[in-house]
Amino acid sequence: MTNFDERAKDWDSDPMKVERARVVADAIRKSVPLTADMSALEVGCGTGLLSFALQADLGPITLADTSQGMLDVLAEKIAAAGVTNMRPVKLDLTTDPLPAERYAITYSLLTFHHVHDTRTLLEKFHAVLEPNGILLVCDLDKEDGTFHTDGTTDIHLGFDRVELQRQVEAAGFGEVTFSTPYVIRKEIKDGIEKEFPLFLMSARKRLWL
Repeated sequence: MTNFDERAKDWDSDPMKVERARVVADAIRKSVPLTADMSALEVGCGTGLLSFALQADLGPITLADTSQGMLDVLAEKIAAAGVTNMRPVKLDLTTDPLPAERYAITYSLLTFHHVHDTRTLLEKFHAVLEPNGILLVCDLDKEDGTFHTDGTTDIHLGFDRVELQRQVEAAGFGEVTFSTPYVIRKEIKDGIEKEFPLFLMSARKRLWL
């Protein structure tokens, strides 16, 4: 079992995670006019907190993750809520074949810093989006490695916004904007608390590379 499989059952019991998803969903709504005609793909969905917060504003939502434990919890939540526009799938967008569907919007929350090859992931996002589709990434600003204190392996210590924008534009996106919708405050050691800002990046798929 992966670390995320083991943590899945208790994931939603953390009020901070629930609040964070709600706040980021509000920021997404302010950034993008959502409609029920828009199909969506969330990558690294976990238990679906962000998509549940956006569900009433979107059309069909595909929720992708590599953790079966997270997807099992998500499937139970969808069934319990009677939601009909959310579909969980086990998918690693960097290595698995692309889904046949094309989406009006794709988004992720605190997923990018766990992905080795972010350039490939950005290219895959570009490929699965409809013309003029929108990419939204919410993740950590550059940090010193103290964000994860639970044994989770850091692959990227957050992101420099300028460098990330260069990658996003190289993958075929334009109209790149950043905001700071949320700041995580957490104890890192012996009562010492630290702030970790999250950025929300929005970009639009260009019709040419």
